[in-house]
Amino acid sequence: MNDLLNYILSLDTFRKNRLPSLYSDFATFRKTNPEGYAVNTAAWQHALASAAKRGFISSSPSSSAGPTDSKRKSDHLILRADQSLLRELEIPEWGRPVALAAVIDDAVYHRTMVPMQAYKSSGAVLEKPRWNLVDPAALNPWNVMSWGLRQLRGAVLGSDMEATPGLQSQELVLVENLKEAASRVVKRVTGMSPSRTDLVYSKESFKAAFDTALSEESELSDADFDLLLLYLSRDCGAIAYDGKTIRFRPSDDTPREITQQDTTIASIKALTASMTKQVESLEKKIVELNLTAKTALHHKNRISALSAVRSKKLVEHNLQQRLDTLTQLEEVFSKIEQAADQVEYVKVMEASTGALRGLHKQIGGADRVEDVVDELRDEMSKVDEVGNIMNEAGPVIDESEIDDELAELEGKEEEARGEKAAEETRKKLAELDNIEQSAREAARTSAAEQNLDSELEERLSRMSVEEAPAAH
Repeated sequence: MNDLLNYILSLDTFRKNRLPSLYSDFATFRKTNPEGYAVNTAAWQHALASAAKRGFISSSPSSSAGPTDSKRKSDHLILRADQSLLRELEIPEWGRPVALAAVIDDAVYHRTMVPMQAYKSSGAVLEKPRWNLVDPAALNPWNVMSWGLRQLRGAVLGSDMEATPGLQSQELVLVENLKEAASRVVKRVTGMSPSRTDLVYSKESFKAAFDTALSEESELSDADFDLLLLYLSRDCGAIAYDGKTIRFRPSDDTPREITQQDTTIASIKALTASMTKQVESLEKKIVELNLTAKTALHHKNRISALSAVRSKKLVEHNLQQRLDTLTQLEEVFSKIEQAADQVEYVKVMEASTGALRGLHKQIGGADRVEDVVDELRDEMSKVDEVGNIMNEAGPVIDESEIDDELAELEGKEEEARGEKAAEETRKKLAELDNIEQSAREAARTSAAEQNLDSELEERLSRMSVEEAPAAH
């Protein structure tokens, strides 16, 4: 069982008890059981798109991974609907999915899948609910006659007896996978506050940077990248692209054309990456030759040891040349980055100068500001004059009457304070009287108790004296 089938059968929508329905000719139930038809169709469409997203769909021969690739390459954004797909989906118990052609047709109708040629011709097919695509090759006499016979058969047997159409070989764009890949790429670039040089890529460096945009286990195929670059440049305007150089556009104001500076930056970045790989390869080779020489000496094979040392010297010479070249490239690129930042800085200064010029124009210059301030002072002095006049027109108040009234108020306040203090004193005296009275009562009570105790002791003593002679 292949990876694609293993993945699909692991999905919850492809439980064992649902396989008879999913592999049946459920397309004939489009009218009689629309709910079941919709559920099965959605299950197949989701399964195929999800399998492609994870790299389980077989890629075209031109997109397959080479023998040196560490990860497999698969078509993540493209579905090749043909007989090979049916064979990969075949299971011994239920055979091939008979209604897969109807699933594809439904996806095309609802724009979740788009024919490749139609999409390359115009990106509008992603937005329109349906479109009319007429292939000139489809208008040959045999196809026209076959269409007439199908219509006649439907009229004779009835529409419910119409046979399920066969699966036609075609390449389809998986729209949701395409949009998700584009969104991830743009977020990865713009989310790290890149400089102007960080926004520029060669096509090769772009592939190396975003080959695992959808899946860590498999890389996007070359066909996927062509489709992704078309969508990013034409349909969403996230990049400027001329076939070789890519520059991300952080805003709509950024030019859509690739400049000579962009091409130069992309070339230097690509050459630097290539030189870095060469340096790593030469360093690895030096280690291997050094190990070979040691092994030869250990086995007393002087000739092999000399050959290994000689080769090592040549590799070290090449490595030094590559390191010198790489240093120069990094220095040049650093200057380019600095110059690019300076360009942005000058643009900001120019924009700031224009903004200040516009504001100063609105103000009208220093002379106008002085005139406005003088006018403001005049108006404020007029307010003071009006206030003084209004104060003069008010009633005349005798100051001696104000002093007498204030003295009367102070006297009343003093009397109130004296009465309050006298009241507090009376309360304290009353409390002292109560305390003293309580003390006297307590003393009287204590004296009475003492007298009572004395009387009891005296009586007890007399009783003891009287009883003593009687005992004899």
